[in-house]
Amino acid sequence: MYEFILYSRKGHTSGNFSTLSSAGRLDTVYQCILTALFKSYGYRRDVIFHAILEGPPNPPLHLQVDGRKLERTTVDEVTWTRVLNLVLKGQKYLGISIEKKSFEVLLKEKQQESIPIFVLHEKGKSIMEVEFGPEAVFVLGDNIGLPKQKEKFALRFGEKISLGKQSYLALSCIDIINFLLDNYARTHFGISR
Repeated sequence: MYEFILYSRKGHTSGNFSTLSSAGRLDTVYQCILTALFKSYGYRRDVIFHAILEGPPNPPLHLQVDGRKLERTTVDEVTWTRVLNLVLKGQKYLGISIEKKSFEVLLKEKQQESIPIFVLHEKGKSIMEVEFGPEAVFVLGDNIGLPKQKEKFALRFGEKISLGKQSYLALSCIDIINFLLDNYARTHFGISR
């Protein structure tokens, strides 16, 4: 499994909003979900997306979207506004869960599972030099980026890697990583993701 952890500084932690952009930039979370899990005519069943929501009124919350379980969900923003509202109000939705959990606890869990953790940063080791296995966790910040103390904590468990010297949007980072993993799986494992 490949996993993405997005740290959302302002993502709202209650389901009382009419638009995702007015809910602490949950639109960034939505865009990253789409990029991580959706492909033409299907889902990436080997991906789990996590978002740590740090906005009001009840942070932190851990939102998880599991590609193995996701069903009957379209990609339009209206649908995801409704879905995220429901999930944040405590309602169940296939493949999507919410729980009270911090960034630090989630990273410690991933480290205990012995999954390699990679923290995205412009000054890291080039992603082209990294050997990937069948599992990896990629940590990135929202439109503002990872706070320094969160980045420092993440680097206790993982390696700093870079997509280049240019700073990219979180959804672009996820898209690039999925593209590279698709090619890596084909050339190294002879499989299609």
